[in-house]
Amino acid sequence: MAHAGPSTSSPRKAVPDYLHSLSAAQLKAATHPSTGALCISAPPGSGKTRVLTSRVAWLVREEKIMPEEMVVVTFTNKAANEMKQRLFKLIGGDRTSRLVLGTFHATCARFLRKYGQLIGLQNNFSIMDADDSRKVIKAILGDMKEHLDAEKLKITPETAQSTISWAKAKDVSPAAYRATINKRSTAKTWRGDENETSNWKAVIANVYEEYQDRLQESNALDFDDLLVFGVKLLRKHPSVVDNIRHVLVDEMQDTNTTQYELMSLFASATRCVTTVGDPDQSVYGWRAAEIGNLDRMSREFKTSHCLLEENYRSTGKILEAALAVIEQDPARVAKGLFTSHPAGPPVTLKVATSPQAEAGFIATEVKRLIAHSGGMLNFGDFVVLLRYNALSRDIEQALQAESIPSRMVGGSKFFDRMEVKDILAYLTLVVNPGYTPAFTRVVNVPKRGIGEKSVAGFLASAREEGVSAMVLAERVADSPSKKPLFGVKPSNKTGLVQLVNGVRELRDAAAKGAQVHRLIEMVLDNISYKSHISKEPDFDSRMKNVEELMNFSKIIMEAAGSLQDLRELNRPDREDSFENIR
Repeated sequence: MAHAGPSTSSPRKAVPDYLHSLSAAQLKAATHPSTGALCISAPPGSGKTRVLTSRVAWLVREEKIMPEEMVVVTFTNKAANEMKQRLFKLIGGDRTSRLVLGTFHATCARFLRKYGQLIGLQNNFSIMDADDSRKVIKAILGDMKEHLDAEKLKITPETAQSTISWAKAKDVSPAAYRATINKRSTAKTWRGDENETSNWKAVIANVYEEYQDRLQESNALDFDDLLVFGVKLLRKHPSVVDNIRHVLVDEMQDTNTTQYELMSLFASATRCVTTVGDPDQSVYGWRAAEIGNLDRMSREFKTSHCLLEENYRSTGKILEAALAVIEQDPARVAKGLFTSHPAGPPVTLKVATSPQAEAGFIATEVKRLIAHSGGMLNFGDFVVLLRYNALSRDIEQALQAESIPSRMVGGSKFFDRMEVKDILAYLTLVVNPGYTPAFTRVVNVPKRGIGEKSVAGFLASAREEGVSAMVLAERVADSPSKKPLFGVKPSNKTGLVQLVNGVRELRDAAAKGAQVHRLIEMVLDNISYKSHISKEPDFDSRMKNVEELMNFSKIIMEAAGSLQDLRELNRPDREDSFENIR
């Protein structure tokens, strides 16, 4: 039950001014000695971000740990940027910029850019997003169609992609995955009989191996590979993190096996770790999160514990309802929660007989509450949360019937928009011509008379030659022969020449120091991309997105970034990358 918490008004030892706003429990966590490991249990609304940033400031200012000797890992880019803003005020911009602070994926990318050569990575590797990854896997499955039909197996690109991602999150290599095929498995296949499980897993093993080969051919890593190769780097060359004195990890309950291993490797020199987590908030099991990592840390590190129990966000009634739900878990570690907020109105649970009835209730309830508030509330004060966008139809109809204005928030995220992905693909070919997904995306954008069948044949020729598609395209473009080369028809050669010339112009301009926004202008004008999208009915909207990308590139360059930095902003934590960095 929510209850009044213990008084925090009793005198406390003198503390630095920047920690005065912390409660007694928060202060205890923030100023815990830097040696050893500390696990902070922080329920929702308990001020965990404030505590974590205060602890970083304490370690820098009082424990005299240099910023570059700390790794601070957050779960999202949004959280990382919020921490940076707070730390800027606590320890200043210079020291904040020297922290190794970001998501696990961004942190690994940072180390791999710097030290990847030690494990055979080129420093200009590309990071393949989920859409490009799915397309590569779809192409692999297409090549295996005859075998799949003979085995009567149905495997979708999404299923294979998810299985491979799960394996990587569990730190299972292609060889290790294949080794599980002969072991008894309880996993169900699309038919559900165990006899077919081994066949299904054998195909996935083949896809996994081929997928990794194609990533290597394209000088690329996918999202999960950032962690896998990060672990590989730190295992083989622990000296690259010998200087790290303290590691801090946010949302520990959502880490997977590979992320836990990374935390341990980052902390290998001193074993000094601070984690913030709450088992009641573990909701990413479907994404291979391991709730057991909290217990594992307690076993493997000499761990102290701090508990934050006061909720600063919710009213008493909301907290009571939340506790009533989570306390039903018999395995839950019992802990109290309290709030100093008023009890507030009770939480209402409405059970509807149909989606239409539910939508009707929502619409009439909005009107009732506005009328009941005497004009203090208006339509803009209400939010309807959906599990997924497809559920909005009935609700939108009900709101329209009641003349309630509304707007759908969501849609395509910035870096998922066609024009943004097209331009970034061109920029990718400038810094990494071996990245085949970028070539595939823009080889016929704008239209160059190169159809899907021609592209597929060209990609096959590139694999036979052992080179990337872009390299082969440059060979074709440079050849004086008018005869078909690598199966490329004269009409296709004209299109390839246009592509090659356009990319080379961009590459030359970049080599001479052209800013990213200037390269984007060249894509619009020299490669006629603006003319290409002018045929779209929403041309004005698309151009605004391109202009926003150009403006954003200026911000990145002003922050001493690079073309590579711009391309990777949509990678780690793609769900909030662009909007939360701005």
